[in-house]
Amino acid sequence: MELITLFLLALSLSFDSFAVSVSSGLMLPAIRFWKACKIAFVLAVFQGLMPLGGWLAGLAIRDLLADFDHWVAFGLLTLLGIKMITESLKADEERKGFNPLNPLVLITMALATSIDAFVVGISFALIETPETPFWLAILIPVFVIGSITFIMSMLGILFGKKAGSSLGKRMEMLGGFILIGIGLKILAEHLYF
Repeated sequence: MELITLFLLALSLSFDSFAVSVSSGLMLPAIRFWKACKIAFVLAVFQGLMPLGGWLAGLAIRDLLADFDHWVAFGLLTLLGIKMITESLKADEERKGFNPLNPLVLITMALATSIDAFVVGISFALIETPETPFWLAILIPVFVIGSITFIMSMLGILFGKKAGSSLGKRMEMLGGFILIGIGLKILAEHLYF
């Protein structure tokens, strides 16, 4: 695979992680650098390793996964979005807070945004030739996809943090709608295009 093609693929896979990171920055306007790195790292690891999982699964699971991956991503993102929206509507005293640093929330976000990368990994298995070395077939793509996702996630958190500090609850609600929008986009792409 050409490097420019791999870079563009990694960039396109990172867009969902970028949007989720914007929502995380909106929710945590006082987030510190190392905690932002934690969110970006988890998103990048999932986004980077999912192609490896898809590559290992190969052709056997392609048809099975293609039937419902979009529904899983839609469901997870919609649930997170609804939680953010309902939290934004609560009075300050009764808000529990949607915390992207909560391990369960973070893993759910990472899984929801990386399901498409699993399918990309399956395509890597399809285009691989017998003479392609393992490190070239999958290890370099895993590294590039993970690195680009980390950078895009950090930029998303920064953007969300800057926007969220001045707009408060409305931005939290917007973050919820962003997550639902991503889920709808994934669903529409798979159902209609």
